[in-house]
Amino acid sequence: NRGEFHAAIEQFRPLVAEGYAPAQYQMGIIYLHGYGVPKDSMKALALFELAAKQNDSDAQFELALLYSEGKIVKKDLKKAYELTRQSATKGLASAQFNLAVMLANGTGVTQDDFQAARWYKNAADQNYALAQYNLALLYSEGKGVEKSTEMSLVWNTIAAWNGYPNANQSRLLDERALSDVKKEAALNKANALYRKIIEQETLKAKMAQKDNFY
Repeated sequence: NRGEFHAAIEQFRPLVAEGYAPAQYQMGIIYLHGYGVPKDSMKALALFELAAKQNDSDAQFELALLYSEGKIVKKDLKKAYELTRQSATKGLASAQFNLAVMLANGTGVTQDDFQAARWYKNAADQNYALAQYNLALLYSEGKGVEKSTEMSLVWNTIAAWNGYPNANQSRLLDERALSDVKKEAALNKANALYRKIIEQETLKAKMAQKDNFY
């Protein structure tokens, strides 16, 4: 993160040799982007595949992106979907969001608004702002969830608090469609839900710190 790539590489290399999946993933990122080494997409691909076989969620998601793009490997949307699903089920918020998009659009899988809403919610609960905004849109349109301007306002408000630019405008549109009583109720729900999300994220960070310590 500080740009000290050569020092990082020296730390990663013995771990990669030992078959440690997170190190394989990180070295894949280094080769993919040329951080301190010449870019080598094929080395990156091989490292991602090694880590993904060990069920590393980051590597599975990175591979999914490569199969979606079709630049380094042959484009395969079904494989991209399956890898995204594997990563999402392990709790990676970005994968959960992408999985929801694929389900909403029918990309590599049968279109399914209900499942899309479920995965948007999973990512939204991890404070993923774009998932919060898209979930609000589903509530506004009644796709995959029961139509609710109040719940649309709740999630647009949370997404706006997280700095997502379009959410504030959508939030104002929701407010115009609701009575003062319902607006106040939605704000109270948003406050309670946001506090819960932040508490969960704080607890998760503490647990990760504890795991790293041990």
